[in-house]
Amino acid sequence: MIPQSLRTLLDETDGRRECEWADRRVWLAREAWGELAVCLQGAQVLHYLPTSEATPTEGSLPFAPTPARAEGSPPASEAARTDLPASEATRNAPEATRDNSGGASSTDGEEALVPGGWLWVTPTPQALPGAIRGGIPLCWPWFADERGADESPDRSGPMHGPARKAQWRLDAVDEHEGGVELHLSPTERLHSQLVPRAVIQANARRLHVELITEHVGETPVKLSGALHSYLAVADSFTCRVTGLAGARYLDKLAGFAEREQQGELAVRGGLDRIYHSNAEVVLDDGNRRLRVARQGSDSAVVWHPGEAPPDDTSPAAARRFLCVESANTRLDPVWLVPGAQHLLGTTLSCEADS
Repeated sequence: MIPQSLRTLLDETDGRRECEWADRRVWLAREAWGELAVCLQGAQVLHYLPTSEATPTEGSLPFAPTPARAEGSPPASEAARTDLPASEATRNAPEATRDNSGGASSTDGEEALVPGGWLWVTPTPQALPGAIRGGIPLCWPWFADERGADESPDRSGPMHGPARKAQWRLDAVDEHEGGVELHLSPTERLHSQLVPRAVIQANARRLHVELITEHVGETPVKLSGALHSYLAVADSFTCRVTGLAGARYLDKLAGFAEREQQGELAVRGGLDRIYHSNAEVVLDDGNRRLRVARQGSDSAVVWHPGEAPPDDTSPAAARRFLCVESANTRLDPVWLVPGAQHLLGTTLSCEADS
């Protein structure tokens, strides 16, 4: 679920290209296996849609190039069209209402969110140098305010570390298992002893993201971090998460009280929990069962802000995501020694395909 303006860029993409969106450089792919959008600020995956889930109401004609248009005429996404179902037509309406049936959704004064894809992106992204809320932000080299790797004199570095706001370069694009593999690294040094790189793999069956940290210094460093996945859902407060039964967790909304999960997790409002578990989990929103596997992680973070979302998204837009994150937290920090590497990964797949 992405903003209309990003959907338009994808509709106009045939193959692979780089372009500008929200004043940021983005890399787009629209190929036989599906779609991928990656922002070079933060090496952040913004969108993934496999061909098997594409329908004519998600974008224009899925995975076909946009037809050429006469000079001076508007693109198809902006022109009036009479061949679309009502749910598609709402995408171009100036004040589309929130719609769980498959149409575009927005609130007054913000861009419409277009259904389609496994990830959610806010329709009102912050201006630079702020980070974009949504997709899969890279929290590195610390998670939240756990600043074990913070080198500032008073440990006052940014929430979730500097990686998600930094500029990254695209080092390589390779073919991988019928899809694509991207390798990215920061354009500037983010830590005196730690060097990160990101690997993103996407094909018709799964999305896989790795955050690899190499220690090139001389003293051990306490590392934490997260792949802060914003997963698109029909309604946040009707979701169920399975795979965490019996796991101990810290409830951040109750002063980090330690509790045990009884049965499946039914999301009915705001929550912020760190589960001590390395098990795969399944997010069921009633329309899709999305499997979330994690690598190098014994912490599963489940988060939603409830009815009071951050300033960069509206309550209506926030009802369309749930964060299920692969993380290293205070429950499983990584003490990285000189010469060592650590891989933190997450793999998203539909349960029927896994």
